[in-house]
Amino acid sequence: MTGIPLIIVFALAIVLMIIMISKWRIHPFISIMLVALGLGLIGGIPLVNKTDEAGETINGLATVIGLGFSGTFTSIGIVIILGALIGLILEKTGAAFQIADALVRVIGKKRPVLATQLMGWVVSIPVFCDSGFVILNPIRRALARRTGASSVAMTVALSAGLYTSHVFIPPTPGPIAAANTLGIGDNILIVIGIGTLVSIPALVVSYFYAQWIGKRITANDEDEELDDATLENLYEELRASYGRLPGVGASFLPILVPILAMALGSIGSLFEWDGVLGDVVGFIGTPIIALAIGVVFAVLVLGSVGRMTDFYDITDETLRVVGPILFITAAGGVLGRVIASTDLVAFIEENATTFASVGLFFPFIIAAILKTAQGSSTVALVTTAGIVAPLLPALGLETPVQIALAVMAIAAGAMTVSHANDSYFWVVTNFGGLTPQEGYKTQTMVTLIMGVTSIIVIWLLGLIFV
Repeated sequence: MTGIPLIIVFALAIVLMIIMISKWRIHPFISIMLVALGLGLIGGIPLVNKTDEAGETINGLATVIGLGFSGTFTSIGIVIILGALIGLILEKTGAAFQIADALVRVIGKKRPVLATQLMGWVVSIPVFCDSGFVILNPIRRALARRTGASSVAMTVALSAGLYTSHVFIPPTPGPIAAANTLGIGDNILIVIGIGTLVSIPALVVSYFYAQWIGKRITANDEDEELDDATLENLYEELRASYGRLPGVGASFLPILVPILAMALGSIGSLFEWDGVLGDVVGFIGTPIIALAIGVVFAVLVLGSVGRMTDFYDITDETLRVVGPILFITAAGGVLGRVIASTDLVAFIEENATTFASVGLFFPFIIAAILKTAQGSSTVALVTTAGIVAPLLPALGLETPVQIALAVMAIAAGAMTVSHANDSYFWVVTNFGGLTPQEGYKTQTMVTLIMGVTSIIVIWLLGLIFV
């Protein structure tokens, strides 16, 4: 099968996958694998390996599935595990709390909404956004009472700050997985840089929306009769719950050192350093080694608070959390390999001008549909990356910067929108003292505004780097 009929089958396969995940509640791993298998059968991939007239081997469907699955683990597995391990250590030791507290002190009480947003944005670089909200919510509440700021405004700002870095900036698993699937896993620093850049407009619009909506909605927790002394005690209880806390500088190092190591590797590559220096710099600058160094610093943080005995349990919990992400990512890799093995890519390349005109909006739309339908941003990121990867050349996205922008477009779609089928929606509304209806006006609306703003900025950046 080829041409328009195959395009129709592809579109129906994506719709079926969305229905399986969101309506029939079939696990994303099973759903993606079944769709990949069906698309491969209908798309004309042979059942077993064949040899064509030129003597070249054409992989059978089972081989294609195996290559897609194993290739994902080869390129991405360790990177995701190491990044998640850093984040969980920072969370468990109270280092994330220290980072947030330091940012609030630096920015000051005069700008409480901005302070809350930025502490969320920084903390969620290594820590999952839902965990980050739970950790930082007592700080938000205490700061709101101390300054008289709107609790709703600070809830929206904290949620938006956490969500922005969660989808845009590695080492959060979603953007790392998407970057590796699209083939720029060795250029994570570019993804971090562009992700940081794209974050700024999203933070700006969400800040102003938080301020606006905060004047129109009152949260339940604003009606609670808690005096300043009680709130201060709650804040101190949270601090005390961690026991011995690491230093502020040490808390930042597991995040900063890997970024600096990758930056050094990029500098060495740019200036073509050779010899022992070039080899060493290139080695520590690879994402796996850079993040491994970050883990070393995270373990030192763990040791500094006397909790090395917890390292086994933290590692075990990391593997349990990351496992589903890895397998869903691998399933996305299978789907991408199946698409690449059909005539779909050849047809799109023949009509490259038409598809290139869609460009960065194509991955955004696919990711937004997946996100809205099934709720998980990470699933939307990794699944869309698997769909888009073989189509990048036809979409006119071939250089590392253009592909990094494709990752950002997927990420923007993966935040559009958060509503009742998203666990993060309920974390924000419950801890923020909001009703579901108020959640739609706050969390859902701010993610819509952020996503649309982000894709417009990404599109403009794409015009510059074409």
